[in-house]
Amino acid sequence: MIKYILKRVGYLILTLFLVASITFFLMKLLPGTPFNNPKLPPDQIEALKAQYGLDKPVWQQYLSYMLGLLHGDMGMSFQFSGQSVSYLIMSRIGPSLQLGLQAMILGTLLGILLGAVAAIRKNTWVDSVATIFAILGRSIPNFVFAALLQFFLAYKLRLFPIALWDGFSSSILPTIALAMAPLANTARFMRTEMVDVLNSDYIELARSKGETRWQTVANHALRNSMIPIVTIIGPMAVDLMVGSLVVENVFAIPGIGEQFVKSITTNDYPVIMGLTIMYSFMLTVVILIVDILYGVIDPRIRLNEEAN
Repeated sequence: MIKYILKRVGYLILTLFLVASITFFLMKLLPGTPFNNPKLPPDQIEALKAQYGLDKPVWQQYLSYMLGLLHGDMGMSFQFSGQSVSYLIMSRIGPSLQLGLQAMILGTLLGILLGAVAAIRKNTWVDSVATIFAILGRSIPNFVFAALLQFFLAYKLRLFPIALWDGFSSSILPTIALAMAPLANTARFMRTEMVDVLNSDYIELARSKGETRWQTVANHALRNSMIPIVTIIGPMAVDLMVGSLVVENVFAIPGIGEQFVKSITTNDYPVIMGLTIMYSFMLTVVILIVDILYGVIDPRIRLNEEAN
């Protein structure tokens, strides 16, 4: 198991290095400069470029940035003078992590429940309603759900805050909007897998031993249907990260999604790099956890990896 984990950690480090390198050079292709203020005279712009090292060749800027990154230094923001990228990320990561975690838990649990009920009640009206709900949750963008929730539940009914960040109540509507995609994906995979499992021979054997339908589902079908759910946690995490960029702006939440959008519009290179690396790190850690869980659930995968 240790060899399996170390191999996955090696892949994680290599992935982060490639992401940082590719993002750095792609970022240099962005149009404009961080100093687009028309009131700045040319000599002052050149002085600012020299201050931040932008007057050096690109390869020197790359080496300087990567060396700083090895020491935990992500540089200083161009947009917020005197503030480090690390400080900006740490001051805003709390709301984003809370929303992502709540949305993942809510969407996954409700998706498992919805998919299991649809499989058990296959070809009934319950199955049809669950399927329609899953299709709508997957096809409609989460920012549309966010706008609808904001209009009806916050503006019309005044049940929740319309925007801004003021405690747990402010996180409920964004969490629901973000949870729709993982809910739909989980329900779809859960239903498909559980239908196959319920038709398996060992399920018939369990029933022949006197177990009720619900006992068979709880003791056998549910666990064996969970393996595909574990494999899609990574892609669902990506959906949440990308979706949070827009949803945080809809609800004016001071998270890293809002900061990422602002940094792109202002060509704040260090912040773009820092947030991209942070997003990549979160995603690769999620994938690492998924790989470990997959190896625990299905030992054959772990044994094959260790054999290679």
